[in-house]
Amino acid sequence: MGISGRIAAAFQSSAMTPLLALIALLLGLMAIAVTPKEEEPQIDVTFADVYIPFPGASPREVESLVTNPAEQIVSEINGIDKIYSFSQPGGAMIVAIFEVGIPRNEAVVKIYNKLYSNNDWMPANMGVGQPIIKPRGIEDVPIVNVTLSPKSDSASLEEITSVAHGLETELKRIPGTRDIYTVGRQPTIVNVRLDPAKMSGYGVTIDSLNQMLPDANSASPMLALTQDNQSIPLQIGEFLTNVDEVKQLVVGLHDGQPVYLSDIADINLGIDTPTQVVWTSHKSDIKPAVTIAIAKKSGENAVDVAKAVDERLGELESTLIPDNIQVDVTRDYGQTAADKANTLIGKLAFATGAVVLLVLVTMGVREAVVVGVAVIITLLLTLFASWAWGFTLNRVSLFALIFSIGILVDDAIVVVENIHRHMMKGKQKLAELIPGAVDEVGGPTILATLTVIAALLPMAFVSGLMGLI
Repeated sequence: MGISGRIAAAFQSSAMTPLLALIALLLGLMAIAVTPKEEEPQIDVTFADVYIPFPGASPREVESLVTNPAEQIVSEINGIDKIYSFSQPGGAMIVAIFEVGIPRNEAVVKIYNKLYSNNDWMPANMGVGQPIIKPRGIEDVPIVNVTLSPKSDSASLEEITSVAHGLETELKRIPGTRDIYTVGRQPTIVNVRLDPAKMSGYGVTIDSLNQMLPDANSASPMLALTQDNQSIPLQIGEFLTNVDEVKQLVVGLHDGQPVYLSDIADINLGIDTPTQVVWTSHKSDIKPAVTIAIAKKSGENAVDVAKAVDERLGELESTLIPDNIQVDVTRDYGQTAADKANTLIGKLAFATGAVVLLVLVTMGVREAVVVGVAVIITLLLTLFASWAWGFTLNRVSLFALIFSIGILVDDAIVVVENIHRHMMKGKQKLAELIPGAVDEVGGPTILATLTVIAALLPMAFVSGLMGLI
């Protein structure tokens, strides 16, 4: 008897067989419950924005003194795929794109080490600042967008921006969220318009203001005053918190009297010029709005994070969110990921059920149960292995499972049909004929499966983005 028959006989007579089947069933069900669901597979496509400030320099000066040397250094990093650079007034922007598959942390460490170990390339004493590195990847794409808009004209964009900042703080407390930012906000700023005539009259210069204003808006570290065997903590200075404090800043002396900033400038609280604008439409009524974008941590379940965000927004209604502000979830990748995953799981169940029904009609109940149990347990074990390996439930992985059902069902039907044929002869008992029947078709079935694997094996050597997918 060949290896297929011996394996069948060993599992047939072993008391561990039903226990192993039960363990496989439980592991698969656990994997379905805990495996993160996503719309797309998580792929390491890391790139980094490197901004190098050069205040006061023209684009041509930035290109020759900063951009070209920085490009040369970044290009020497192992794993760099492409580099894009932009020379602009006041600084250079370099976009370094790493090869697909390089982990984010490894890419960040490489670019930091390369830039900061080659600081000597920067022109000395010319005002070139330290590089600012912002790594980016596929996990930076928001999974939830929450748009705030006025229900009536009573809510201004300044009020909506303030509410959005409060929501940012609350939403950051949700486990699994990573990067939360506001788009279309209108921040308030203090406008200071200096009057040259008044400055000349009070003897205040621009240089003196540049020195005094930063010092006035700072606080020293905690100091200790020791006296009579006692240590008294002291803190010198404080940050400015409102426009009145700005007006009362002392910027000089004139005729023995203090000169306040309000004496030489017009100071008022205003709105900064927005760099991004958001509009929303409610039944053809277009209104300005503010959007909060929420990204998740790598490996987190997009469905759970999106659901937690929605629940938290419901809790904040009429407390942090006023009644005159409309809250709409304009992007919910968690819901779309759940819908697509559930749809594909339904298709998987339908395909399995159709095969079991076909076997039931053509062979009988016992054969249909055997095929159904074999297919289900194998699929559940595959899902458990996928979870243990770090994969997620997404369109690609579920499509692969549906594709594999054809091979799985074909093998099961061939083996069961041969057992059924021997049963129809009636010469042996079922327990006696199973090893021989399995041995007859075991070798060809294994070879047929290996042939399919060999046909698909070249896909494992595809490089780049398609290879990882």
